[in-house]
Amino acid sequence: MKDNSAFAKANPASKKISVAFYNLENLFDTQDDPETLDDDFTAEGYKNWNSKRYTKKLNKLSRVISEIGHEETNSSPSIIGVAEVENKAVLQKLIETENLEDLGYDIVHYDSPDERGIDVGLLYLKEDFEVIDSETVSVYLESEYGERDYTRDILHVTGNLMGVRTHILVNHWPSRRSGVEESQPKRITAAQKNRMIIERIEAEEPEARIIVMGDFNDGPHNESIKNHLVQKDLYNPMVFLNTRYEGSLNHDFEWYLFDQIILSTNFMRMHENTLRYDKSDIYNKHHLTEFKGRFKGNPFRTYAGRRYLGGYSDHFPVYCIFKHL
Repeated sequence: MKDNSAFAKANPASKKISVAFYNLENLFDTQDDPETLDDDFTAEGYKNWNSKRYTKKLNKLSRVISEIGHEETNSSPSIIGVAEVENKAVLQKLIETENLEDLGYDIVHYDSPDERGIDVGLLYLKEDFEVIDSETVSVYLESEYGERDYTRDILHVTGNLMGVRTHILVNHWPSRRSGVEESQPKRITAAQKNRMIIERIEAEEPEARIIVMGDFNDGPHNESIKNHLVQKDLYNPMVFLNTRYEGSLNHDFEWYLFDQIILSTNFMRMHENTLRYDKSDIYNKHHLTEFKGRFKGNPFRTYAGRRYLGGYSDHFPVYCIFKHL
């Protein structure tokens, strides 16, 4: 059997990397922002959020981030998209924790118009990814009363991933809180906005490498993903990961895979491909789960309603492994 570690040492250009996505479940600081609905996450708020709990959450999340894909790559993720972060400052605090401070992460983040003040962002290892450009793209939605319904922007980052020009779209689509059927058109609109970005990219770069990631609040088989986002130019490797026994989140004792990473098909090309897709997985190690009780095996979350549990997140991260040849 070939010794892969010896092979890698003999061929320094040969390397495996991971790309991940993680919904961080309400990563708020402790300060009240008068422009957003963040009052719950203050010391006087509904959840009694304070510096001790904030620091504990940062340390827990940073531990997870440092671990994702490490067994396969011997490294933390080259890129990790995140959702449910209040601002750039909380991401800066995150990468300054003991678990991440020496790894060389940097941040791409923009404030978006979401009423709760939660955004998406991108963390990246400067050694593996060079940012060329970034932008946010708004998703225009309307409420049933014809008023604008503000949601998270799409983050579009262009850069060189292991020297390969790559476009990354980070998403957090509208929730199902008002009902699955009632809210579905909003997620279809978000999917269509992603298609507009993708088609604009492909018009300028016909062989563009594109990674679409996010918490889509829909699974691989839902209409927004299957019929509106994933066309012949994209491949969804996550379609095989969602089973009755596993997913990235659990609701009413049913598993869902709302967190996904979708790839342009050129990542699958077998020959003359310096950055090739290898595998996907859900990072659901035992220490990220509830250890006992009715919810044993579910993601160990920070809060259940207003009750503080002290966990990580109500979502598991997902990730893809790539071979850099």
